[in-house]
Amino acid sequence: MTSAPPRHDHDHDDNAELAEFGYRPELKRTLGAFHTFAAGISYISILTGTFQLFYFGYASGGPAYWWSWPMVFAGQFMVALCFAELAARHPVAGSVYNWSKRLGNPHVGWLAGWMMLIASIVSIAAVALAYQLTLPRISPVFQFVGDGTGTYDVATNAVVLAAGLILFTTLVSAFGVRLMARINTAGVFVELIATVVLIVLLAVNVVRGPQVVTDTAGTGSGQPLGYLGAFLIASLASAYVMYGFDTAASLGEESLDPSRNAPRAIVRAIVASFVLGGLVLLLALMSVSSLRGERLSTEGLQYVVLDVLGPTAGKAMLWCVLIAVTVCALAVHTAAVRLTFAMARDNSLPASSRLARVSPRFGTPVLPTVVIGVLALAILVVNIRQPQIFTVVTSIGIVMIYLAYLLVTVPLLVARLRGRWRPAEGRFSLGRWGLPVNVLAVLWGAAMTVNLIWPRAAVYNAAPPYHWYLRWGAVLFVGAIAVGGFAYYWFVRRHRTGVLPEHAAPAAGPAPAREATRS
Repeated sequence: MTSAPPRHDHDHDDNAELAEFGYRPELKRTLGAFHTFAAGISYISILTGTFQLFYFGYASGGPAYWWSWPMVFAGQFMVALCFAELAARHPVAGSVYNWSKRLGNPHVGWLAGWMMLIASIVSIAAVALAYQLTLPRISPVFQFVGDGTGTYDVATNAVVLAAGLILFTTLVSAFGVRLMARINTAGVFVELIATVVLIVLLAVNVVRGPQVVTDTAGTGSGQPLGYLGAFLIASLASAYVMYGFDTAASLGEESLDPSRNAPRAIVRAIVASFVLGGLVLLLALMSVSSLRGERLSTEGLQYVVLDVLGPTAGKAMLWCVLIAVTVCALAVHTAAVRLTFAMARDNSLPASSRLARVSPRFGTPVLPTVVIGVLALAILVVNIRQPQIFTVVTSIGIVMIYLAYLLVTVPLLVARLRGRWRPAEGRFSLGRWGLPVNVLAVLWGAAMTVNLIWPRAAVYNAAPPYHWYLRWGAVLFVGAIAVGGFAYYWFVRRHRTGVLPEHAAPAAGPAPAREATRS
């Protein structure tokens, strides 16, 4: 067996990858293989996603909504495989932005980065709202606004709790990647152990067989497409969980040997999430005392855990869920900062020179950390008296993530068809499976984007007040972000973009964006 090459050899190769984009290395490489894996799986966060939207999936599709879990995994796994191949070739910060820019052109790259950046900020707010779904179940003392029965009590209290979490992630992210990695790694370790323990405890308390997943609970009645219509709505609950695996690649400039570790982390994160999350959902349906009544449709997995495990063990498990939510929000915030940094050093954002400045003390971009935290708080404040805050904010975030992913998989497919795509030699490669996997990734992304953005009242305006603009909220918001953002780029920034001199590779110097990103 040959010995592994010295670490500085890896650094040289990884920095050579940066030079292809015209960048010089600035971020500190301190993250090992597990740190990279932890970043990907904490963004996906099994306990955060399953506990946050189980109630919605169950209410919309009954126990049979479980089948949306393997469906979403199959589609997202195709996307993850494409991303793993890209991560092996281009382990660079702001992965989605730089990949799209490299595969397509600066215009497509900017739109992908813009959509991903706004989606990430919305996702921070969406994840932080999960505190409300768990903390008051642990103790009513965490219901600071009213007693939870008022029309706006829950939504307003959710904003208060979420604001505290966003303040925490902002501070931790500002103090550098090492502190973030330590907290993230510890949190992921707790989440994985807690998930396995939960699976075991639910398994020993089952009261019905796995055939429960064939029960639709009558949710298809009244739907234009019957149960298919109900199932497509319920699939949002699973779609919310399985994304963000690209975070492992977005930390490529701070990782050791990222061209090897990032692809593995991406694949392992989504596979582990599928297996563990699928078992949690299945065993929850098999072990809860009753499948009837409203509590499964309003309180979700939090109710199941307390019902099956009892108040003591149940609340202990809910504390683990809180840890998972915390590290998930931290991972999303971290990824958003790296994306902002990547776009800013290309002079693609307002005040780019300031946003791309890396603190010599903390080794991380501090200003983007604060700006992103403030914007996430602003999204919460706008929705502070919105009773449907959970599904509306979450749905919009997911739609934009899927669109950003499409802006990578479509250019990658075009590059394959034109013979311009060359995987990294000796690294992760799909080989002859690359084209069919890429085609499936594009078809899946397009179909699910339409499903997610469709203006259904059940998703975007399920409760009073009923207004057309609420029902069409996702279409209007995403359309405004895409059209307005691209108009700003086209008329204001297009001719100014290019690697800022202070971030340019010494040999390359400052280069126009079109030359710096030509494939």
